Amino acid sequence: MTLRVALTIDVEHPDRPTRTGVTEDILTTLAGSDVRATMFIQGRWAQAYPITARAIADAGHLIGCHSHFHARMPMLTKRGLSSDVLSATRAIADITGVDPRPWFRCPFGALDRGTAVLDHLRTLGYRNVGWNVDSRDWASHGPDGVARRVVDGVVQHGDGSIVLMHGWPAPNPVAMARIVDELSDRGATFVTVDALDALPSRAGWDNGPE
Repeated sequence: MTLRVALTIDVEHPDRPTRTGVTEDILTTLAGSDVRATMFIQGRWAQAYPITARAIADAGHLIGCHSHFHARMPMLTKRGLSSDVLSATRAIADITGVDPRPWFRCPFGALDRGTAVLDHLRTLGYRNVGWNVDSRDWASHGPDGVARRVVDGVVQHGDGSIVLMHGWPAPNPVAMARIVDELSDRGATFVTVDALDALPSRAGWDNGPE
């Protein structure tokens, strides 16, 4: 049975206190397992941490855009959305040497009820990538809960699972190692989102920080 899993990480400024170096530790964990993830980078974060942003590219992870200011896209005017997304695109490309298009993830997974945001992103060269397995790592106090939610979610969804994680919650480096080990034991193959045919444009839910 084929079980492809795309680990996706929103690399952004944390919305609550956390320890430093979490993103770097996640990169170390992934490198140790020879796993490539999809990293949706916030433009302002890349400007603040250019060495780490460049390390993401150098490690061969697929790079996408996670906006510049991490605002909810439906709250912006068309002009504001264009300005935000293009600012992030330039920052990410200048720092990493990689054009993040066409991969985009809306902050908070927030979209309008219609297709206005998706259509406008398309004019900017992007497609929004949602998820179908939410680690809820932002609400977890330890790696066990994060790992268990991801593994159970992947088993439930099956082939083509897209896992949402973040680059700042302290439990994630340890949780990531457990996720990779347990899913590997179940026969999973880790891929980046460009290897999947079916990509949800909308999130499983948007009731927490993404």
